[in-house]
Amino acid sequence: MHHRRLPRRLVQLYAGLALYGLSMALLVRSGLGVMPWDVLHQGLARQLGWSLGVVTIAVGALVLLAWAPLRERPGLGTVSNVVVIGLVLDAVLAVLPEPSSLAVRVALVPAGILLNAVATAAYIGVHLGPGPRDGLMTGLVRRTGRSVRLVRTSIEVAVVALGWLLGGTLGVATVLYALSIGPLVHALLPRLSVQLPAPVS
Repeated sequence: MHHRRLPRRLVQLYAGLALYGLSMALLVRSGLGVMPWDVLHQGLARQLGWSLGVVTIAVGALVLLAWAPLRERPGLGTVSNVVVIGLVLDAVLAVLPEPSSLAVRVALVPAGILLNAVATAAYIGVHLGPGPRDGLMTGLVRRTGRSVRLVRTSIEVAVVALGWLLGGTLGVATVLYALSIGPLVHALLPRLSVQLPAPVS
């Protein structure tokens, strides 16, 4: 770990994770669909009677366990991702009421997606470990030899289908998120990536 830029990286990591939880809450409150993994989280929360944040933490921890056979290495960012996002999500949902106006609900969709892209680029850009779900994808890509696009799409179709069957919200925001998040993060990552000093040989 490069200690010279560690304070900046830690601040950006936790700001990014907090914004990620906030972005999830905005999409939940829109009522127009959520991110692919959140369809599963919602379905499980509905079936188990747990809060959405607690389910998000539990699923993140279970996915992290799946890293073991894939030989992925978690970092500080990985473990923080599991805990912080779920806590922030529940905190925001506790104070953010469901909007009665359709116009506000519609506006929450692009706001939530754009904020999520900023949050994702922020926490990836500090190089402190991927989120558990991203690590699952990269581990499977490495072990199977399949493309990132195929593996990611397969995982997300599976979690959306299972979540929908369990009662999660599949809507227009889910589709918009799936189509736009890749290009948005790709555009934002160079601006938010922390340049680490080259190792001394």
